Amino acid sequence: MALTLTRARALCQHEPDAAERGGRRHQQAQRHGFAEQDGAADGGGRNLGSRPMEMLLLGMGGCTGYDVVSILRKSRQPLQHCEVTVEAQRAEEVPKVFTRIHVHYRLVGNGLDRAAVERAIHLSTEKYCSATIMLGKVADISHDYEICDGSAS
Repeated sequence: MALTLTRARALCQHEPDAAERGGRRHQQAQRHGFAEQDGAADGGGRNLGSRPMEMLLLGMGGCTGYDVVSILRKSRQPLQHCEVTVEAQRAEEVPKVFTRIHVHYRLVGNGLDRAAVERAIHLSTEKYCSATIMLGKVADISHDYEICDGSAS
């Protein structure tokens, strides 16, 4: 999954002719543009956007990624790039809530301190990232990370 999703406003616009075509595509207005949501064809969608549950994971990945980058920069770490991948498993029965979520951080920088990275991830997942903490109420959340040398990037 991609990393960043900006905050969504509480405005949901349906595609004007979606009902005529039997579609389920939605556009959410955000601070800087729109986010597209759609569903699978077997549920009436056309696979033209993220699923609503994927959007939750995008929000979580963006939230924790933002925290980790901010904390590492404040710690004066030589971070060049941060990539967050979020994978999840869902319950088989309705409601198909997330049961397990795994977050992988890929951090690129020349001389990143492992202890500083672990501290940043811990602070994000345990204190600052509201999305992670909220989803942790219903799902088991795990995480790992890799540090890559920035001179090769």
